[in-house]
Parts: sequence; C-alpha cells; structure tokens
Amino acid sequence: MLFGKGASEGIALGKVLIIKNDPLGIEKKRIEETEKEKNKFLEAVKISKDQLGKVRDKASKELGMDKAAIFEAHLMILEDPELMDGTINKIEAEKLNADYAFKQITDQFIEIFEAMENAYMRERAADIKDVSDRVLRNIRGEKIVDLSILEEDVILITNDLTPSDTATMDKEKVLGFLTNIGGNTSHTAIMARSLEIPAIVGLKDITERINSSDFIAFNGKTGEVVINPSHEEIEKYQSLKIAYEKERKALGHVKGKVSKTIDGREVELVGNIGTPKDLLGLKKNDAEGVGLYRTEFIYMNKETFPTEEEQFDAYKEVLESLNPKPVVIRTLDIGGDKKLPYLKIDEEMNPFLGYRAIRLCLNEKKIFETQLRALLRASVHGNLKIMFPMISSLEELLEVKQVLNEVKADLDKEGIAYADKIEVGMMIEVPSAAIISDILAKHVNFFSIGTNDLIQYTCAVDRMNEKIHHLYNPFHPGVLRLIKMVIDNGHKENIWVGMCGEMAGDPSMIPILLGMGLDEFSMSPSAILPARNLIRACKYEDMKKTAEAVLSMDTAEQIEDYMKNLEK
Repeated sequence: MLFGKGASEGIALGKVLIIKNDPLGIEKKRIEETEKEKNKFLEAVKISKDQLGKVRDKASKELGMDKAAIFEAHLMILEDPELMDGTINKIEAEKLNADYAFKQITDQFIEIFEAMENAYMRERAADIKDVSDRVLRNIRGEKIVDLSILEEDVILITNDLTPSDTATMDKEKVLGFLTNIGGNTSHTAIMARSLEIPAIVGLKDITERINSSDFIAFNGKTGEVVINPSHEEIEKYQSLKIAYEKERKALGHVKGKVSKTIDGREVELVGNIGTPKDLLGLKKNDAEGVGLYRTEFIYMNKETFPTEEEQFDAYKEVLESLNPKPVVIRTLDIGGDKKLPYLKIDEEMNPFLGYRAIRLCLNEKKIFETQLRALLRASVHGNLKIMFPMISSLEELLEVKQVLNEVKADLDKEGIAYADKIEVGMMIEVPSAAIISDILAKHVNFFSIGTNDLIQYTCAVDRMNEKIHHLYNPFHPGVLRLIKMVIDNGHKENIWVGMCGEMAGDPSMIPILLGMGLDEFSMSPSAILPARNLIRACKYEDMKKTAEAVLSMDTAEQIEDYMKNLEK
C-alpha cells in the first residue's frame, strides 16, 4: 500500500493511464543510411496525420466544429512543403538523424512566427510546437496521449496536471488523479474537488511505481493507494465507495435550507467555477451563487484570445442560469502556473511574484478592455459582481477602476446597455493589500480573501515545493491574524467580506472563519452541503469565542490541536 496526501474525497477503482511527458532530449547524430532515416521521418508524419485526423473527427462529433478546427490547422502544418522538404534535405545533405533535423527546421519556424508583429501569426508558433512535439515523439516511438479524447474510463497517473490539462481533458472518462507532487492547494487538488473526482497528490515517484497494465484502488480522503488489489480488497473498496455515495446522498436534507447557525447568524455558501459547464455541479450541490468564476479557463480552452462575443456568451450563460443569485466574476488571472500557449511571457525567476493577473492586464490594456466590455454587456442578464485579482496597492486599484470607467464611457457612446449598479471588489491575496485593507475598503464594494496565495506569500513558501510544503499552513497565526484584520477592516467600511481560497471549504477552518465574522464562503461545489450541515450545527456566539481563543495562540500546532479537540 502507498500513501500520499488525500486531496479530493471519494473512492476510485480502475485501470491506469500513465502520462510522463518527459522532456525531449534530442541529440545530434551522424547517419549513414539516410534513406532509412527519411522513411522513419515520413512514417512518423503519417502516424501523426492519422492521430490528428482521428482526434479531429472525434472532437467535431463530440465537442463541435469550433473545437475541431485546431486539429485541422495542425494537419495543414504537416502539409507544409517547406517543413517537409526542409527536413528531408537536412537528413540527406547533412546526414542528420530525423528527430534532430526536424527539430532544427521547426525551431526556425517557431522563432520566425514568435517575432512577427501580427498577434494572430505569433499565436501560430504554439501550433507548430505542438505538431513538432507530436512528430518527434512518433519518430522516437513514444505513446502519445490526448487527454481531450479518451477511449475508456481511467485513473490518471502523472507528475502533475497543468491548468491546460484539466481545462481540455475528457472529464467524463477520468475516474481519479494520482500525482507525484502537489499539496492540498495545488491546481490538481483544487480542480479534482471542483470536478468531484477523487484525487491523491504528493505520491513520490508514483509514475515509476505503477505499470500501465496495473489496476488500482484508492481512497481520496485517507490518501491510501492499493496496486493490483486482491479480490477481498476490491470488495472492501467497492463497499467504501457505496458508503461514501450514501453519505453524500444523506446530505440532501440540507438542500433548500439557509446556511444559518443555531442562534441565527446567516452566511452565504457559494461555489468556485471555471466554465459554464460547472453550472451542473453548482445546482446539484445547491450553491447560493458563484463566489469565484475563474475566467482564465475560457482563455485556456482556446487556441487564440477569445473574442468579446465569445466571452459575452460564456458570462451571459452563467448569469442567466443563476439569476437572481450573485455571480462574482474574477478578471483574467494568467501567470504563475497558468499559461496561455498563444501569449508569450518571458521566463521569470519568480513567476508567482512577476508579470501576472492584474499586472499583466494593466499592461495589456486591449485584452483587459475586451474582457471588461464583455462583462459589462453581460451584466444586464443577471446579478454580476466584478472582482480584480492580485491587487497590492491603492494606486493599482484606482488605475483598474479608471480603466473600468473608461470602458463604461465607451459603451455609453455606443448606446450599449449595462447594469446600473454593479458591485466591484478585489481579492486580498497579497500581504500588503491585507495590511492596508482599511484604506482599500473605502474604494470597493467587497473583499474576497484568496487564501491559497495569501498563505504562500505570507509564509514565503512555494506550495508546490515538496521539501518545504510543511511550512504552507493555513493555521499559521500570522495568516489567521491577517484574515481577521481584513474582515474587521471591511466591516468598518460596511462592505461584505468573502473567501474563495481552499480554506473556505475546510471543515476544520469553517468554525474559526465563522467566528471571525466572514460573510461569504466560496468553495468547490462538492463542499457546499457538508459546510451547510456543519454551520447549521454551530452556535455563532460559541464560534466567536473559538476564534478569539485561536487568535491568542502562538503556534499553528497549538491551533490545530485545539480544533481537533473541538471536533471531538
């Protein structure tokens, strides 16, 4: 039995799909049998075309023609005579191995396209790289996995899943995730909870310990993994699966009930979503609205920047579907671990502290203004609240509001309608913003505390670094004091304060946050009913005393022990 960090509750049993995607280390070799090498290259191109054709046809049938268009473009790249003839000429003239020759040619193309002034043409560089990787892996005889179209139900085994992986994967076929790295707040863990898929992270070398022929069973709560379980173990895990599903079903009794403590303190329990497809999970779990709509997934699902109309349609769908419930939409938060293949961002020493989120948007005004236009236009279709990420100073906030006002003025001139009173808020995820939250509160309608980054920045710890992950602790007294400060400063200016980090749905944290006076808890939809059940069993006055006690403690360990005893 193996043990990792339980990241998303649930039981999974099934076949595995191992995704390694090791870096392509291509060496230059002198080849005498050039004819054989040419045939090797042409065969790899043929295999690549067959793969892309199948993916295109299936995507067209299951996802629509717009999603299939990218694969058509990739096929056209493989018809390019300069690419094909250039590679064959290199193999013949320089007696080079096929993979090295092909990479040299495609690297030249990528460099040319990346240097172009036209944005659309620059974006084609990412397509060439995708096609290049596919052909190179086929030359080397490596198995290629397209997560967007899976043939059967599988448990994914990988080093880690990127945001673009989860944005494009065929979610109906994925039974669970197991990863080498990551913690409770890693992207993989967050997405697994959002999708209600069992997951375990931090299983060191799991990609090496499991074979593609293995069958596994695992418990996403306890972090236990059994490879090739016995008949008795399979029966045990099947029983656990049934029990878990019954437990989830039993929470149905709090559907339609208010999220109110025994003594009358009412709060809002809302969901975090990434695309309109997540509406089903919200409704199934009786969410009271959306507390975080991560708009970057609209961008990640595209091969070019989404148009104003495409964004408008996505926002409108969610707003109309949930009206009159509130929908907090966060503006584009790209950077750090979230990248767009068609947006070139220079390599940075510290990407999480660099050119990302609102910093990028204020520098790329056209991208930002297009999104704001779409949001404002969609506002007439529901209860929209706009939220800006990664604000670290008053100057930044005022500049953002100025851009918003300019976009409103443009719409006024064009005679385009938008809602009169749209609440505008900001995320508190940078310590400097928390410290001056008394000043910032005068300029917004609400705060939403983004604890995933706030903890990371406050404790100066990379939450993806296994060696120091233990330092990433939501119970850290410094983190809790900052949260209390933000809530108090918001309430002094009569604005509501929410939280959209993973802490908001953590049963061990909810009593503390409730006692601190948090107004809105935004979480993975699957956490909403358990949270409501817990809140309805609490007394607000008791939780205030709990929060006071916790805030007087010196260490995270003391606080954790105190909360464990309280749960008993």
